Amino acid sequence: MSDSGKISWQHLREFADVDLTRSFVLSWRTEGETLVIDIDLYLEVDHPFYEKPRPAEKICIRPAVIEFPYCEALRTDAGDGGEVIDIAEKLAHGAISDLYVLDDGRYAISGEFGTVSVIADRPILRLKGL
Repeated sequence: MSDSGKISWQHLREFADVDLTRSFVLSWRTEGETLVIDIDLYLEVDHPFYEKPRPAEKICIRPAVIEFPYCEALRTDAGDGGEVIDIAEKLAHGAISDLYVLDDGRYAISGEFGTVSVIADRPILRLKGL
């Protein structure tokens, strides 16, 4: 936990044995009331689905999604508000620098795409194809 009271993704059980700071957002979308962030996820050696990288690769990256169920609101650091679906469609891709819990049901994810505030249920991390 940081001094400001925010809880880093590193302290959330959903993100055990991954490194979000070495992961990349590919797209943002909604499925019903769920915000879905498609990512290339960096798996650490202790992750249950870690595989030794192939000779041409240096790290273990797997396609995954971060889902925020029952997403009520989405806001960018530019102050963009409005319908969740409209904001999600406009968000850019890029490397992730941080994800943290501000308080119960309020999250922030930042990276090359700016900072995005999310009001939703606790995030779910799922690897694709499993």
